[in-house]
Amino acid sequence: MERAGRGRGVGLMLAAVAVQSCSEAVAKMMTVSLPAIEIAWLRYAVFAFVVVAATLVSGRRLALRTPRPAMQMLRSVSAVGAAIFFIMGLSLLPMAEVTAISFMAPLLVTLFSIPILKEVVGIRRWMAVAAGMIGVVMIVKPGTEAFALSALFPLIAAAGWALALVITRLMSVSDQPLVSLTYAALVGFALTSALVPLVWVTPDLRGLLLGLGTGAFGAMAQYLTVEALRHEKASVLAPLFYGSLVWSVLFGYVIFGNLPDAWTYAGAAAIIAAGLCSETRT
Repeated sequence: MERAGRGRGVGLMLAAVAVQSCSEAVAKMMTVSLPAIEIAWLRYAVFAFVVVAATLVSGRRLALRTPRPAMQMLRSVSAVGAAIFFIMGLSLLPMAEVTAISFMAPLLVTLFSIPILKEVVGIRRWMAVAAGMIGVVMIVKPGTEAFALSALFPLIAAAGWALALVITRLMSVSDQPLVSLTYAALVGFALTSALVPLVWVTPDLRGLLLGLGTGAFGAMAQYLTVEALRHEKASVLAPLFYGSLVWSVLFGYVIFGNLPDAWTYAGAAAIIAAGLCSETRT
């Protein structure tokens, strides 16, 4: 049963990665006409609607009851910041490059999980993360525009995601997934609603439809991530985010016409191999 639960966690995280990549591809399409904060606001508006509707339908009126509300708030704020900075990166860099830079997140999760979660990280997973980072360097190629100021945006996003993931794992012991989802949705919507008047651009019908799409994909990815972290350690699941590079390369080529070079393919192979190796426990 324990092995089945761990396998379920891996499967759920792989699904979360695929769905989240769909959300990011739609968000990049929107950056042509809308600012990052407004795109994040549209995403959280849909997310909040879905979560509140699910809460009302299920009859669970205590979706905000948690023994550690401050930690839930911190998790939500970290996720909001990560979303905004990632979209800012998408507006300035190719999707595959933004995704590759954001792969700092698994390394930071591994580091954060030691003091926060008291996890013991084996040498095999440390080596897997290191190999994955070598693959990232191969993709972004030091000295290119990936290391310009715009590269700081996905790096900041990676730090926010890492912190949110570690706190999610910490809170999964005491809080049901609906609690974490409700906090993420409502706090995210409140923060982006406070910021969006500063950059508001009236969207057209296409923009609204794309906003609904990125929001729906994002809400599903959030749910799948929380569920995955109920079954497996954050430091084990984190390297699976490397799989999003495959989706980013695919969407970048099909939708945006960005064909990766040989270094990107080589780096992707190293990252995927590292992610598969990290599933082995030590």
